[in-house]
Amino acid sequence: MNNNTSKILDLITEKIKSVKLIKEPRSLYEPVDYCLKNGGKRIRPQMTLLGCDLFSGNIENAVNAAIGLELLHNFTLMHDDIMDEAPIRRGQPSVFKKWGTNAAILSGDAMLAVAYSYMMKVPAECLKEVLTVFNNTIIEVCEGQQYDLDFEEKNDVSESDYLNMIRLKTAVLPANCLKIGGLISQKANEEDLFNLYKFGEMIGLAFQIQDDRLDVYANEELFGKKTGGDIIANKKTWLYIKALEIANENQKKSLLDLYSNKTNNNKEKISSVKNIYNNLNIDKLSVEKINYYFDKALLYLGKISVKSESKTPLRMLAKDLLNREY
Repeated sequence: MNNNTSKILDLITEKIKSVKLIKEPRSLYEPVDYCLKNGGKRIRPQMTLLGCDLFSGNIENAVNAAIGLELLHNFTLMHDDIMDEAPIRRGQPSVFKKWGTNAAILSGDAMLAVAYSYMMKVPAECLKEVLTVFNNTIIEVCEGQQYDLDFEEKNDVSESDYLNMIRLKTAVLPANCLKIGGLISQKANEEDLFNLYKFGEMIGLAFQIQDDRLDVYANEELFGKKTGGDIIANKKTWLYIKALEIANENQKKSLLDLYSNKTNNNKEKISSVKNIYNNLNIDKLSVEKINYYFDKALLYLGKISVKSESKTPLRMLAKDLLNREY
């Protein structure tokens, strides 16, 4: 992490700590405060400020948007955990596990409204453009989540179907964080904003495939949640789709049977799926796919018409994201 990125992360941490969320009724706002301040890598607000800084914009003008986008991200996590029945988030009980499903739904809705209140504070000159991007992001994330849910009931999910789903569910948010930062700088042209968006999109695709991989292969203590959750939930991850594509008939039948819930033993199910993946070298193939999108991201970053040294923080952030173990 270079000095500039470190300063930006410190600024984000300081600003988020200073956000006053708890008021009456406390039972509505305590889960919001807990979710926002319960750790996290703060990737999306970093991207927002780095997107502004890339074009020598005043990052103080982008701070409120950065907080709003982090609130949006945490809102999606709060509701995702309900749908996935995930008990752990960032090594701590998820909101629905700690307060119950109804509280998590209602507090998540309030969190989204609070996110909007921060987005409304961006400079008036770019407010309309920023809110348009913000609204489109929410719609696309919801579309992606719906595809993800739909895919749990389907066996014939193609790789292109999956990549479109994660583009919507995961990649558009970091891509639009960068774009919003660029818009707030008020110095970026349309072509640069496009390339910045595509850089973020490619990093988002690589990030999600890495997340799929870590759900199977990560150290649970570092990962902050139980591994194998995607397998238990029958999620059609990149690993699963690639395994079906290259498996022999016996392996394919076993995998389909396992994903048809023909075993009630989750530990056994995870172990059996992982054995098939290991026999097919899926871990190695997933790393190759991650690197493919990382390389594409760098190509888009290279097209942005600012000095190469100005792009260093984004290169380093991308590299750190893909080298993570949690």
